[in-house]
Amino acid sequence: MDKNILIVDDIHPIFIEQAEAMGYHCDYRPTIKPDEAYAIIGDYEGLVIRSKFLVDRKVLDLSTKLEFICRAGAGMDNIDEAYAIEKGIILINAPEGNMDAVGEHAIGMLLSLMNNFNRADAEIRKGEWKREANRGYELKGKTVGIIGYGFMGSSFAKKLSGFGVNVIAYDKYKTGFSDQYAREVSMEEIVKYSDVLSLHVPLTPETSGLVNDEYLFHFKKPIFLLNTSRGKVVKTQAVLNAIKQGKVSGAGLDVLETEKFPALGEQAWYEELRQSGRVLLTPHVAGWTFDSYRRISEVMAEKLSKIKR
Repeated sequence: MDKNILIVDDIHPIFIEQAEAMGYHCDYRPTIKPDEAYAIIGDYEGLVIRSKFLVDRKVLDLSTKLEFICRAGAGMDNIDEAYAIEKGIILINAPEGNMDAVGEHAIGMLLSLMNNFNRADAEIRKGEWKREANRGYELKGKTVGIIGYGFMGSSFAKKLSGFGVNVIAYDKYKTGFSDQYAREVSMEEIVKYSDVLSLHVPLTPETSGLVNDEYLFHFKKPIFLLNTSRGKVVKTQAVLNAIKQGKVSGAGLDVLETEKFPALGEQAWYEELRQSGRVLLTPHVAGWTFDSYRRISEVMAEKLSKIKR
């Protein structure tokens, strides 16, 4: 008998094609509402989610037949991992699928910040020609500090390799990871030597609010800050404070503590963020390219194929 997979978010059809070739039946319902999903989830052995669907204890208790959960992306913060594992559910994610997208996005944000691309473009469109005011910085010779050296952090480091930079990396959960692209260091060295700081960590109780006023205060040089991980890792007001204090030269934020409108516009720091010429914003799309959309589904299907049925 075929096992059933409930897909509650938009994914590339290659996953469905490959899963059904393995003998699974896929129920593709990307617009399903949570209450509707709760009512039927007990009939499925598999669940595929992206970011909008929260798999908490309630969902897991309702999922009486569930054997695996596929997360179409890297972060697993919308799944109660510990409880799922306790219930014997296999968890699959696909950081390999969007690591290149994230690495390239971070490079793009960094170059734009260091060379004032957005500001210069806006000025020219207003009839202003300001060469000196838009003089930029070169990456060559700078030290780039990476926090978190998993798929995303290592992808960013690899893409920096042609720029003649010194890449150092810190990861609390692994050691001995130095390679041709980055040198493993302590957090103290990150703080002391970095000209650029790029965050590539999952959202956990330990990383929530990691970048706050105190953290940024300790950096010895002004930094360009990039966050393509999770918004709640960075306190937005702390970044704005550090910009005013000269501790942060520019920030590229693909993710924010609060995302989507109208909630984002209601935040106390939003107006200051909106008006800051030293912040480059994108709407949580670093890992979401046309290419990664397909690759993520291919990676999930490949990992699904290795589960014993």
